[in-house]
Amino acid sequence: MDIRYLNNFLKVVAVGSMSEAARQLSLSPAAVAQQMRALERELNVSLLERQGRSVRPTAAGQRLVERGRLLVQDTEALRHWVSTDDDAGELRLGTVNTALHGFLPDILQAFNDHYPSVRIALRIGITPALYGALVQSELDAALCLKLSFDLPKTVCWTPLRQEPLVVLAHVRDAQRDPLELLRNAPLVRYDRQLAGGSLADRYLRAQDIHPIDRIELNSIMAIALLVERGLGVGLVPDIGQGLVGPNLCKLAVPEVAGASAPPPRELGLLWRHRSPRARWVRTLLQCAQEIAKVT
Repeated sequence: MDIRYLNNFLKVVAVGSMSEAARQLSLSPAAVAQQMRALERELNVSLLERQGRSVRPTAAGQRLVERGRLLVQDTEALRHWVSTDDDAGELRLGTVNTALHGFLPDILQAFNDHYPSVRIALRIGITPALYGALVQSELDAALCLKLSFDLPKTVCWTPLRQEPLVVLAHVRDAQRDPLELLRNAPLVRYDRQLAGGSLADRYLRAQDIHPIDRIELNSIMAIALLVERGLGVGLVPDIGQGLVGPNLCKLAVPEVAGASAPPPRELGLLWRHRSPRARWVRTLLQCAQEIAKVT
């Protein structure tokens, strides 16, 4: 069995489309279709079935997905072990945007002290996309938010830091009540489609606050810049050292009276048990744990 065909089959299943898989793999749709037919002939089973404009695995195809992922990972590990020096190569790391503006630069600097010859291929995305890339063996580790479902045995999670909600305000409002600011000042809102924005929205509803919405966007750093310009206040997870500015202050939010407060957002590291770069990932995790203690 051609391991490339198997890897491309897993991509087709992941995206649910041969044409989209072909685009991501830089192949023609005809080439991908030919590879899928070759796999089916070799295994003497039907692996894919059409559902409207998409495709999904048959029962046999789903069994191939379950074992095929492990086979692709083992092949990748073997290839890496044979051809790569222990202290040189590439670590593929995913991260959410807020960590990039927070403590990730310190983590990468500490990791570089251990492995100066290891390149870091950094992918920025939201947590579900990073998790998907991790289980498809496109990433070795991901610095992301805690997922809401149980992880497969092939994936590990280590929490690193909690990020409680804070009110971002202009420094001239540093002595004002944060709830009064949320009630009366325009709100530069964190995108409610994101975990942190949803957390902020639940807090506002628990406090029976109906904010004056001014702008809604998906970048905490951009919110901080707009608050510094005096365009309103923000309610965001505290990403730490990234939220600084000469005209910016952070105000702790009170607990919700008579109700359980929304839990802090939790950031941690995901990685694959069978990663061929597990030694580097363990060092990265140790660096992250040390940095998290002081930020």
